[in-house]
Formats: sequence, structure tokens, C-alpha cells
Amino acid sequence: MRIILATNNKNKVREVGEILSPLGYEVISQSEAGVDIDVEENGVTFEENAFLKANAVHKLTNEPCIADDSGLQVDFLNGEPGVYSARYAEPGHRCQKVLDKLKGVEYDKRTARFVCCICYIGKDGQAKTFTGKCEGHIGLEKRGTNGFGYDPIFMVGDKSFAEISAEEKNKISHRADALRQFEEYLKGE
Repeated sequence: MRIILATNNKNKVREVGEILSPLGYEVISQSEAGVDIDVEENGVTFEENAFLKANAVHKLTNEPCIADDSGLQVDFLNGEPGVYSARYAEPGHRCQKVLDKLKGVEYDKRTARFVCCICYIGKDGQAKTFTGKCEGHIGLEKRGTNGFGYDPIFMVGDKSFAEISAEEKNKISHRADALRQFEEYLKGE
């Protein structure tokens, strides 16, 4: 089955494809489906933003579509950057902004989580959402070269998301958690 992922982010397409392709799903980007739009993410929750993107692409293609909105929530920062994770600072400076705001904060108070909300709109136009989380801490410095976004500062155990393999990350990540829920839903459809 073909599913359009409402994004052109190659990292997300690769990651979602790696998780869903063994289950028999072909994941393509919105540009591969012939959709050239940039949906304004003006929702105040991950759920709202995921729906906005999935709905826009579904309306143009009338094909099964998924979109995700995800981000980092740091407890000491009252949930920042949250839904503003992608716009929290200029590209290349987001991790450093979080590290700067946590300067001097003890490690045990640097609890955080990645959250991913996936919105699926099927052929029938009905929307379903699935929210996954991965708990961890914000490290004291950037570590590792794998991954993207906040991965170099997000610690799970003694390693950052940027220090573990894609296979390992795809088993424990917030996106993997949401996609597992989505998979269970598809099996029952």
C-alpha cells in the first residue's frame, strides 16, 4: 500500500520508510506525489499541526496520507521548545540554544522527551491521531554524528540519539512509538 508522507524532509521520509516498509508499505514524500505546498503550522499542539499537514495533502491527492509533528519538550524549560522545536532558533543553533538555557542545571533536572503525533487520513477522509513519546535527558554537550535535529543533545541512558544506530533509534524513538500505534490501527482496518 502506498502512503504519502506530508513532508519533503528526506530524513523523516527515510525514517518512516525504514519503519513501515518491512510491513509492506511504500512511503513517498508529498513532492513525489506531485504536491508542492508548504502548510503553515499554526496549531498550538502537535496534534493540530499534524492534522493541518495531512489534511492539506489528502485534499489534493485523495490518497492515504500521514503527517507528523514532533518536537522536544524540556521540563526545566516548561516544555520548550515544544511545537516550536523547528523554529526555536536558526538551523544549526537549536541544540546550542537549549544547552545555553540549561547552563548550570543539574543533570537530574534536565528531563525531557521527544513527542511525535502522527495524523493519518485514509481514503474515506477520516482522521486518526497517534502520539508517541521517548523519555530522556538533555546532555551537557552535543554528542554523536548520526540523526538530525536535537538528536545530539537528547540522551537515552548513556548515549545520545546521535550516537546510536538508525536501527536502534527506530526501535525506541517517539516516531517509532507513534508508528507502532498506527501499525496496530492499520491491522484492524
